[in-house]
Amino acid sequence: MKHKTPSLYDGEAAVLQAPTPEAIRALAARLRRANSPGMQVLNMVGGTADGLFSKLPASVRTQLESVTMSALELAFDGASRSRKNGFEGGGWLSKAVSSGLGAVGGAGGLPTALAELPVTTTILLHAIQAVAKEYGFDPEREDVRKACITVFAAAGPLEDDDGADLGFLATRTTLTGATLNGIIARVAPRLSVVLGQKLAAQTVPILGAVAGAVTNYAYTAYYQDMAHVTFGMLRLSEDSGESFETLKDMLRAQMSATL
Repeated sequence: MKHKTPSLYDGEAAVLQAPTPEAIRALAARLRRANSPGMQVLNMVGGTADGLFSKLPASVRTQLESVTMSALELAFDGASRSRKNGFEGGGWLSKAVSSGLGAVGGAGGLPTALAELPVTTTILLHAIQAVAKEYGFDPEREDVRKACITVFAAAGPLEDDDGADLGFLATRTTLTGATLNGIIARVAPRLSVVLGQKLAAQTVPILGAVAGAVTNYAYTAYYQDMAHVTFGMLRLSEDSGESFETLKDMLRAQMSATL
């Protein structure tokens, strides 16, 4: 029996039985639109992603990778507990909660922004898991749990990315032999830079809480889109029987064709 899932782009019901051009175009549309809110953040705070990261104190930059790894580990426990307690999240709810946390974190400058980081990471992971569930995957399954973490390996919402780097997309076979801790360790270095940009944006003078709320909204929207691409690809592969690598090549070609 084929899974009936939400459409990859417009929210209407769709059965992904074959890698049709429409399905691939829908995935490409997700990738193209993912960075728009992040670019708006950069326009608001004035600067580039690299420039924001370099404004963080050296002591914070050197510790950020270990802080990120701890945040991911805490996020996994926290997201699992909240799901068991009945909080499904996802969609607008995740954006709203994340924005509120960002406002609180941004209001107090760097100290409160750092303290907010594990909680926001939990909300982001919860939003990713909610997307996985939309596509018929059990967020508590080990391979799905690992796939959720790999979403964080995407470039980040403040990068001017054309979507050509699809390295964050991992097949189930790739995830099978890896441990969860191993995947977290692999993702943490990239995510630490992405979260460093977020922290710096939240601590821009004068903007404070507003920058925090807008930044967190942008991050939640971005990772939700990346999750739709990830789990849309996995569902399309399972329903069609096409190899994941072939689908990735088709998606990359579609992105190149629309630049």
